[in-house]
Amino acid sequence: MITFRSVEWKNLLSTGNSPTKVLLNKSSTTLIIGKNGEGKSTILDALCFSLFGKPFRNINKNQLVNSINGKNCLVTVDFDINGKNYKIIRGIKPNIFEIWCDGVMLNQDAASRDYQKVVEQQILRLNYKTFTQVVILGSASFVPFMQLPSGQRREVIEDILDIRIFSTMNQLLKEKISDTKDKIAAVESEIKIAKAAVQSQNVIISTLTEAKTESIKSLLEKIATNDKAIDCSQLTITELSTTLKELRKQTETKSEINEHIEKAKTIRGKLTAKIEHCTNHTEFFAENAVCPSCSQDIADDYKRGIIDDLNVKIDENNVKVQELEVTLGILNAKLNQISTVLDEITDKNIELSTLNSTVSLLNKQNDTLREEIQSAKADTTNVDEEKRKLKELAQNAMEKLNLKTSLAEERNLQEVASVLLKDTGIKTAIIREYLPVMNKLINKYLNAMDTYIHFELDEAFNEVIKSRFRDEFTYASFSEGEKQKIDLAILFTWRQIAKLKNSVNTNLLIMDEIFDSSLDSQGTDLLLNLLDQVSHDTNVFTISHKGDQLFDKFRSVLRFEKLNDFSVIAAP
Repeated sequence: MITFRSVEWKNLLSTGNSPTKVLLNKSSTTLIIGKNGEGKSTILDALCFSLFGKPFRNINKNQLVNSINGKNCLVTVDFDINGKNYKIIRGIKPNIFEIWCDGVMLNQDAASRDYQKVVEQQILRLNYKTFTQVVILGSASFVPFMQLPSGQRREVIEDILDIRIFSTMNQLLKEKISDTKDKIAAVESEIKIAKAAVQSQNVIISTLTEAKTESIKSLLEKIATNDKAIDCSQLTITELSTTLKELRKQTETKSEINEHIEKAKTIRGKLTAKIEHCTNHTEFFAENAVCPSCSQDIADDYKRGIIDDLNVKIDENNVKVQELEVTLGILNAKLNQISTVLDEITDKNIELSTLNSTVSLLNKQNDTLREEIQSAKADTTNVDEEKRKLKELAQNAMEKLNLKTSLAEERNLQEVASVLLKDTGIKTAIIREYLPVMNKLINKYLNAMDTYIHFELDEAFNEVIKSRFRDEFTYASFSEGEKQKIDLAILFTWRQIAKLKNSVNTNLLIMDEIFDSSLDSQGTDLLLNLLDQVSHDTNVFTISHKGDQLFDKFRSVLRFEKLNDFSVIAAP
């Protein structure tokens, strides 16, 4: 169980440099009140920022820093898990992220993202989405469970039922399956090599048994065949080399053409600037009858003369630009031709490299064949020795085959395990066992709030809602007040299931402006009664504007107010 002890913050949103600390396990029910903008909901952003690095409300991270002081934003949350005390300290300007366990800071060598994984996967064992579904029911930046996509609904349920481990196991199993497949592929390759070695050894034995003359003759024929292939390849290589030499000559003008293109573009830019300059002057004389500098009238004849001259220049420069465009088209066409030649050169080089490799391989084969000829001429090896080698090779091949069989069996077992670990396997079976309990609890809490409907989640976490007259509804068809009761029933259900599983069980429950939104007076009374029932082992915090109406319903009250433009907790 996670027992939150306290949260403390300074220079966060409207809070100044004096730290604000809230004890989270002091009172079973606490009412947080204050006017709009006085910082009563800051506790939500402080908790989410310290634990997950992002605020609860839709606020840019950099906007969390108090705008007056502009630095030293710092949040500390203190909690216990299984007898260990943890403190998470996170700050902005400067950036701080520290995790303390029983007074010792955890190693910070890993990147901040990996450090966050330590918080979510190894300490809290829940993520931001699950935390906000189990701990917080808010009116801002809060997405109720019923409005989450089916995939995120499943994530929340898996966290609550503590079965996300199967997803991790499935991922590890996929890696093992991939590793096993790679091993099988490697063994199959080794088997092929072993078989080839056995076949080669058989050839050796057969060669020793047959007449040396026939053996040598066969080897010489292979060499002759390879020599013919080598001569043919060499001829093609010579032809390719000549072709490549001619093609390279065709590309020698590439740099020169590029230079001409750049020069032409530069000249075109200058001509365009001149045209624009003349156009601006033409518009000036066409639109102005008085000189703006000396305030004298500009004669019409003088204006027409200047405009005519400018138009002549514009026409001349446009002609030059068109001529340059034609030149650029020709140059680009030549450049494209060179690119085509370069592609052809690349293809020819690949072909040449392939032929050279073929010649090299054939020469190596000939060297080997000649060595075999010399060995055959001088060979006095006993056939029994070669058979002994054959036996060793055959035994090695059998060992590889046995290993492949063993790996295939292992892969079959892994595939069976994979079927079990998929979403449709063990996790679905566990969820199927808990669904009746979940649905029973949801309906129990709905009845406690005088909402007499039959609510069920199926295995895909889609809702089936029926009235007492068996009419079917969807979550979206209810009023905001009815939706809020469904959200509350689901929230209390997740907390109850978490207690049963001891997975994301926590002492903390925060409700932000729930009493201020869509609940009527009867719904408010029913919710208060329900909170009184669950608060015996839970620390409930309720943020509300209705301080006067709820003041006597809670065991303790925190009032936030503004003092010198900074939010503080008012004295009792």
